[in-house]
Amino acid sequence: MTSTPNGRLYESFSVFCPKEKLESLHLLEAEDILIDWTQPLFLNFTRVDIMKRLENFYSSIGTMEKVCGDVYICSELPLDITLDELPAEEVKMQELQTENAEAIHELYPANDMESIEVFKRLIVALPAYGIFSSGDLAAWMVQSYYGAMFSMQTRPEYRRKGYGIHLAHILTNTVRSRGYIPFVVIRPENDASQSLYLKLGFKKHYQTVRAILRPYEESSTHD
Repeated sequence: MTSTPNGRLYESFSVFCPKEKLESLHLLEAEDILIDWTQPLFLNFTRVDIMKRLENFYSSIGTMEKVCGDVYICSELPLDITLDELPAEEVKMQELQTENAEAIHELYPANDMESIEVFKRLIVALPAYGIFSSGDLAAWMVQSYYGAMFSMQTRPEYRRKGYGIHLAHILTNTVRSRGYIPFVVIRPENDASQSLYLKLGFKKHYQTVRAILRPYEESSTHD
């Protein structure tokens, strides 16, 4: 659970279930204490086969607004990676501070599902790096509470300068050094990100889905 958009307990969650135990999802469908199916819910990245079962169940309750993401995992970094050096005088890479959270949240594509407070906590507890150009935050990437390296964003005026691969490279190394397995979630249509992470030794493993669940009555009000 995270700091959620409307502040309700268990409003945002993920579902984990072994593939061979998908029939156990009936326990989730019958849950009416921890999860209030009559309210909007924010389902974080969940394997697509689990989501299909939930979609069949939820179709009589409401609608699902879905975003797909492919999980790429780095088991071992290639030894032959060479990166162009950043311009030393004006561009610096350094760890993020909590005062950077608002700028990060502003450009985060799913900022309707996460609060600024989440990013502040991530910056304090987990690896988080930014590239600063003449003191201004130009690009950044952090590790999420669910393990993924995520929220790689570059301000429009600083794009196409190769900052992304520098951030991904240092964060991958840092995550590995802390005993985690580096992984990212990439939209299927994002060819640029796929190419970047393939260069760093990441390989596609499975597909996940992030969804907003809205009961029919709430959906009509929302529209």
